[in-house]
Amino acid sequence: MGIIVTIIGSFLLTALFGRVLIPMLHALKAGQSIREIGPKWHNTKAGTPTMGGLMFILPSVVFVVAVGFPALREGVYEQLLVLGLALVYGLIGFLDDFVKVKLRRNLGLTALQKLLLQLAAAIVFLALLRFNGNLTYDLYVPFFNVEFTIPWVVYMIFAGLVIVGCVNAVNLTDGIDGLAAGVTFPVMIFFTVTAYFWGSNTLALFPASLVGGLAGFLLYNFHPAKVFMGDTGSLFLGGAVCGMAFALDIPLVLILVGIIYIIETVSVMMQVTYFKLTHGKRIFRMTPIHHHFEMGGWSEVKIFTVFTGITVVMCLLAWLGICRRFG
Repeated sequence: MGIIVTIIGSFLLTALFGRVLIPMLHALKAGQSIREIGPKWHNTKAGTPTMGGLMFILPSVVFVVAVGFPALREGVYEQLLVLGLALVYGLIGFLDDFVKVKLRRNLGLTALQKLLLQLAAAIVFLALLRFNGNLTYDLYVPFFNVEFTIPWVVYMIFAGLVIVGCVNAVNLTDGIDGLAAGVTFPVMIFFTVTAYFWGSNTLALFPASLVGGLAGFLLYNFHPAKVFMGDTGSLFLGGAVCGMAFALDIPLVLILVGIIYIIETVSVMMQVTYFKLTHGKRIFRMTPIHHHFEMGGWSEVKIFTVFTGITVVMCLLAWLGICRRFG
């Protein structure tokens, strides 16, 4: 019952909050600057309010704390650990967005600043998760229903890199109207269902809040977007995705549910590497890869539909891969 209340409540609160937040962002002139190297038709998006991720972040905090309060009184804190990780990354994104808006430039914090902050957040989160008993040093392999124990130092390095990589991969996906929200929506449904069926009802509240929150956000972010989530929202979502995977102790499932994030990131890596090796040649028209399809004539709605559809299929496949773990 608490999960249903959280989904519906988050949807309604996000939808209502949007009616207040968007005019506020307009008044504060918190408009998005458009990258000079991006598709030319994106210039029409200049000035669209950013930092709209606050729209679904607030309901997440409200419902995770309010609905999960009885569990908090009993000393169950796992949902707060994942929420805390996402909030820290959201704060990093907020600082990045603030620099962009304040200085009127598309690039905010430096890459090194963001990397150090993100690594520090990942290390603290993993340590707290281990202390709380959620995290083991066993890697569960979907479909094969086996676990491999690895040295804790190796695991921590692996986990830290996965978290930072995942967070930035979600950020790369946020390049056209509705895409990051649309792709992450089925991922949050997957984590909600998984946590619920594995008996972690309280942990399920956090992804459930984002199921409702992202649905409400898409009312404003679907093409043509009235607001962008900004790094505030995309880094928060990245923290939510990888945080849930580690809290449930199934990080390898990110390969399946996060396939679009991975493809987006790999496309950038391939493009940059090939560009340097060939002194200026490109594999794709533009990266991340959603821009490749966009410049090939796909509409933003078509990209949204195809990428989200792929994620839905991969989430169903992921469920088949992990459903035997706890019988």
